[in-house]
Amino acid sequence: MDVTANISDKDAKRIFRISCIALIVTSMTFAIRAGILGDLGQQYGLSGKELGWIASMAFLGFPVAMIFGGILYNAIGAKLIIWLAFIGHALGIVLTIFADGFWGLMISTFLIGIANGLVEAGCNPIIAQLYPNNKTTMLNRFHVWFPGGIVIGSLVSAGMTQMGLGWEAQVATMLIPTAIYGIMMLGFEFPEFNQAENSTRSNLKGLLNPIYLFLIVCMTMTAVSEFGPGQWINQILSASGAQPMLILAMITGIMAVGRFYAGPLVHKLSPAGVLFVSAILTSLGLFLMTQLQGSAVYFAAVVFALGVTYFWPTMIGCTSEYTPKTGALGMSLMGGAGMFAVGMWNPVIGSWIDSAAREAEIAGLAGNDLAMASGQAALNNLLYFPLALIVIFGGFYWFMRKENSEPSVR
Repeated sequence: MDVTANISDKDAKRIFRISCIALIVTSMTFAIRAGILGDLGQQYGLSGKELGWIASMAFLGFPVAMIFGGILYNAIGAKLIIWLAFIGHALGIVLTIFADGFWGLMISTFLIGIANGLVEAGCNPIIAQLYPNNKTTMLNRFHVWFPGGIVIGSLVSAGMTQMGLGWEAQVATMLIPTAIYGIMMLGFEFPEFNQAENSTRSNLKGLLNPIYLFLIVCMTMTAVSEFGPGQWINQILSASGAQPMLILAMITGIMAVGRFYAGPLVHKLSPAGVLFVSAILTSLGLFLMTQLQGSAVYFAAVVFALGVTYFWPTMIGCTSEYTPKTGALGMSLMGGAGMFAVGMWNPVIGSWIDSAAREAEIAGLAGNDLAMASGQAALNNLLYFPLALIVIFGGFYWFMRKENSEPSVR
């Protein structure tokens, strides 16, 4: 594989491994938080809306960090950004363990969100710069570890719950990979790149490209379609007869495998075609989740997983391919917009669950029947996002075919 001339292949691999482990921590925070939301609600007497606000802090911290990380990347470099991510991860995890209620959880989750955003802001550009002639393969391999880390976190959460270990112990496990990537950076220098070729001023001008503005709006919808159900899957599917955390692990496992082998599929269908098909499968998967129960839910989860697998990497890939002048800043803002949208919608999703639960209680439902009714109501509302994307990406696919300008994308 190709590596820039001013760094050895060995050092490039070390930076890549640091990035992957940092991304594993990021994704574990999503999985374990999804698994313990119910426990937090019971221990501190929190409503669905309050739990939504806590979960949203991770998504709000993410875009804040990505915006500033993207702006400062060319000036301070990837190493300092990833060090700041390490500090945010360590501090946020410890504060979560010792939180004493709603506001403590809000602050600690926001810090974790900041750290997660800094990982993306620092690692995506450095990998693209390290492998300028092999971006597609290496960025795909890097993003494998987001769903891969969610699988790890989901299995850890499910296993520790069965062992009777509390949510504090589950959160503490994330300190292990955090310490690993911090130790790997000690005394290690990252390469410096030509700042004239990586100008933030040039990136800012590129943001005005109409295609970029279109993509960033679409990113908000694809992110909610992917992460909205994922963050609430333990609440939504707890009464379906299936194991919610195992479903989450299965979904993300499919995503990891799919992204690892994404190249041939994306080249064959084109980026716009992949997004169009993804919207169709995501819509179908969510619809089936509202209709099926028991073991059949696993089939619905597979369809949903196939749908959301390529949303995130294809949207980021479209940014680098269709609007290359946006550079590191464009990639950071694209991811930040997606996470910001999820942060804004999480409390709304929590309110949907609360409202549906109240209506179910009035109708005389209780126990699993009440949980099923509220969960299906939330999924029915979330279904509107991928349904809208079918129309939008269908038009985008038609437009790009008409223009006959389909570049390759990771």
